[in-house]
Amino acid sequence: MIDIRAVSADDWMAWRALRLRALREASFAFGSTYDDWRDAPESRWRQRLQTAQALNLIAYLDESPVGMASGMPGERAGTIELISMWVDPSARGAGVGDGLIDSIERWASGRADELWLAVVPANDRAIGLYSRHGFEPVPELGDLLRDGSGREILMRKMLRGHSSRA
Repeated sequence: MIDIRAVSADDWMAWRALRLRALREASFAFGSTYDDWRDAPESRWRQRLQTAQALNLIAYLDESPVGMASGMPGERAGTIELISMWVDPSARGAGVGDGLIDSIERWASGRADELWLAVVPANDRAIGLYSRHGFEPVPELGDLLRDGSGREILMRKMLRGHSSRA
């Protein structure tokens, strides 16, 4: 059974353990690195989970933490960004990613017109997941990849009941 729970700064140790696993397993997929966070003090982890108007989730499969995602206020007015998305390889294909995206989307729909994300071009599985959930690539370029080999793909989903902001 998949259980998705919102976490707060008091859950920093659980978030830390999962985030470090994610950064180690899928280092290519994140702007941050394992080394950036490995020795971070408790205060930095708590601060990450205290971002105003954000939602941080941990997904559990049979009571084991296997995934995470966050919804953060976007840089543009009327947007939310889906960030820090990761599912443990052992739980991929079990609906964990779907559950995380659905939870972020439900939360974001009352707060924003659009849900945005950035994904590395080589992450075909994630791109497929996001596409199945209605995200579409946009023509603008994302951040430069850490290795300088290209740029992130930006994807956007219009949220139900909202119209695009030009």
